[in-house]
Amino acid sequence: MIKKNTPTGLILSRQNIKDIPAMGASRYKEALAAEKGGYLVKKVDNPDVVLIANGSEVSTLIAAAEILESENGLKVNIASVISEGVFRLQSKEYQNSIIPKNKPLFGLTAGLPVNLEGLVGDKGKVFGLDHFGYSAPANVLDEKFGFTGEKVSKQVLEYLKTV
Repeated sequence: MIKKNTPTGLILSRQNIKDIPAMGASRYKEALAAEKGGYLVKKVDNPDVVLIANGSEVSTLIAAAEILESENGLKVNIASVISEGVFRLQSKEYQNSIIPKNKPLFGLTAGLPVNLEGLVGDKGKVFGLDHFGYSAPANVLDEKFGFTGEKVSKQVLEYLKTV
């Protein structure tokens, strides 16, 4: 399918990123929701917190969610928002089904926090970077800058203490 009026991209990585687990029978069919600019890659009823990212950070959120659920008893949804612009073109009902404004919202980005601040709103929290240009293997940088499931889960727990 050729898209002429929306962003299109091939997203590749040299990192050894874990695949996003399927919620149902077909991960491929679930991923087709990306055409809406954002969708849930992990969904539970009545989540305690909604985690938001895009790209390789989504797999980091999956690792963090596993810790938050198994060690802290939290219920977690994870939204992958590939294109905020396309996501904002969806109905308000759809947007709220992915990122409900009545839940704590935590964003993760290896870029500037401003990249997700519009999605998490004034009450949400974004963990991101204010610098760039470091060179080392990805796992070394992830550990140093806090982009591991364990470190992100701690960030989420600290944020939840404030809401």
